[in-house]
Formats: sequence, structure tokens, C-alpha cells
Amino acid sequence: MRWDLFCRVIDNFGDVGVAWRLASDLRARGETVRLWLDDASALAWMAPERGGVEVLDWNAVPEELGDAVIEMFGCQLPDAILQRMAQRPPRWINLEYLSAEDYVERSHGLASPQFSGPAQGLAKNFFYPGFTSRTGGLLREPGLLDEPAGLPAGFERREGERLVSLFAYPQANVQALVNLLADAPTLILASPGHFARPQLPRAVRWHDLPYLTQPAYDCLLRACDLNCVRGEDSFVRAQWAGKPFLWQIYFQDDGAHGPKLEAFLARYQPDETTAALFRAWNELGDWPAAPPSLDASHALAWRSQLAIQPDLTSQLLGFVGKSG
Repeated sequence: MRWDLFCRVIDNFGDVGVAWRLASDLRARGETVRLWLDDASALAWMAPERGGVEVLDWNAVPEELGDAVIEMFGCQLPDAILQRMAQRPPRWINLEYLSAEDYVERSHGLASPQFSGPAQGLAKNFFYPGFTSRTGGLLREPGLLDEPAGLPAGFERREGERLVSLFAYPQANVQALVNLLADAPTLILASPGHFARPQLPRAVRWHDLPYLTQPAYDCLLRACDLNCVRGEDSFVRAQWAGKPFLWQIYFQDDGAHGPKLEAFLARYQPDETTAALFRAWNELGDWPAAPPSLDASHALAWRSQLAIQPDLTSQLLGFVGKSG
């Protein structure tokens, strides 16, 4: 099939990261894929090798659209694209943001008929990623769980030193986290970001990472003892890494990030200290006195549970085939 994916880049790392992973996974499975972006700059370091995916400017208007149009995260397609769709209706999917909340299971797969505008008479279906069999699953390329770990060049790990990857939003209380990690020799590998660099206790070292390709970042997560991740893309990849992690959810002024975090914790069911750390990392609770656990058994059990579920791309291929 021919696929057209449309994505507006709100956050240069999150939205485009998910869109690129889906596009490249579809292409690797033999599909023809075009990815339409309003800002493709992050792909220069995230995915310098395009692997057969055609990347197009948001405002470009094709002579004809493909068999399936994926509207990433409700990005509202341009009128010119909707007019093309009306001429030759494709299978139209709105791929939503990931959430563990109950409404995802109720809403996954529902149709939304269009009663006005350029797409009047068409219908799009909502496709929700998720953590249960009643959702669209998570992005997971074939063979991902067998991929090796690996660290970027440019530093040396000292004997007995634990490794912590850090990818965070500006409001993250990195200092509080670093203070907790001062109980043992620790090397923090910090991805680029705008958070404040903390004062380092004697036991903690810091290394600034360059921008990494998606495969290199995945290797990093598998190599670290603790992964601090944010948003959606790195959050999912941390779960596939099978290592302890802390998730910083995207902050929302109306407080909607709080229930989203609690919904995930209700499914993930970590120990009390880890749950407290999740809340504190998101400014939704007090910091516990104990440092994060580096025991990977719970993370591995969770990964095994998720891996039973068909991956998102496989489900999307099946869903679009059925809806056609």
C-alpha cells in the first residue's frame, strides 16, 4: 500500500520522533511511505538515513494521495489535502497520543463522519496506542527486543559506576534527582535540553551527550541502569529497554497530566518508592528519601507483558485493511 503520514511538529523530539518511527517501520515492511512535516529539521540528526521514506514539506500538494492517510495526533490536515481526499477517498486514520486512561479502550477504532468542510461525506477512524489488548499497542519494530546495548563514544565508565540517562523538560528538578543518586558512584549521560545543570555531589559525574540517532538512543537506554525519559517516544523506548525508568509526562496547564500519570502507574504497578519518584519527578508529590531501585525485574516483567500484544504497526496494517 501507499501511505501518507502528516505531522505538525509541536516538540521537535516527540511528535516527529513517533512519526518517523512509524514511517520507517512501515517502509521496512515493504510499504511505500511519504511523511509530510511542517518542520523536518530534527530528522537531520534523528534519522540522517531516510531508508526509502520520502519526506515532504507540509504545504506541498500531491497530484494524488495514497491508499491510507495518517493524521498524526489530530494535526488537522490542510484544506488542499482534504480536497484531494474527497476526489479519491483514502483510508483515513487519526493516530492519537499514547495514554493509559480508560477512555482509550472505549474510543479506539471509532469512526468520525465529516459533516462539513472540504472532507464532507468522508469518515476518519481514531487509532489509539495503548498498553492493553483493546488498544492499538505500541510501536515495536521486528527484532527490537533482541537488539544489543551500546554507549556513545567519548567517555569512560569507571568501575562500579552506575549509568543514568537523562532526557527531561525544562521544569524537571534535576538537582533533587542528582541528590538522591549521590548514595553511590553515578555517571549521568544527559541528552540535549534546556533544564538547569545541577550542582554535582562528590559521587556523581556528568556527561553531555550530542544529539543521537534513534537507533543510537535506543542502544543507550538498553545500556543504562536507570533511564529518565520524557513525553511519548522515549517513554515507549524505555519500556522496551527493560530497565528501571522515570517518566516525565508532558506538562499541561489544566493539570491533565496528573490523571494521565496515575493511569499509567495503576497499570505499571511499581513499588511505593518508585511510584513516589514518578510523582515527584512530575512535581505531583514530595521526593522520597530513598534512591531509585536499579532492580530490573519489574521492568522486564512489564516488557514481557507488553510484548504479548501485537505491535502498533502490525495492528495498523490490519486495521486499515479491514476498514478498506
